[in-house]
Amino acid sequence: MRLSEFRRAVSDEFGAAYGRVLTGDLVIAELSDRTADDALRQGIPPRDVWLALCRASGVPEERWHGVGLPTPRS
Repeated sequence: MRLSEFRRAVSDEFGAAYGRVLTGDLVIAELSDRTADDALRQGIPPRDVWLALCRASGVPEERWHGVGLPTPRS
């Protein structure tokens, strides 16, 4: 997962505004008590941050995979 795919996944799942709040303010124990934004800045792979964010915020597992990818063009 690329950073752009992470950002798209967050926006798709939580909405743009609330997604920014979550990634900037929610401290996630699984990320060593860091926010998603802090973890990304410190080099944690976006996929790992995405999965930790999903677990911490109660996103159903069926929505963890394949998100953040652009819609295929016809």
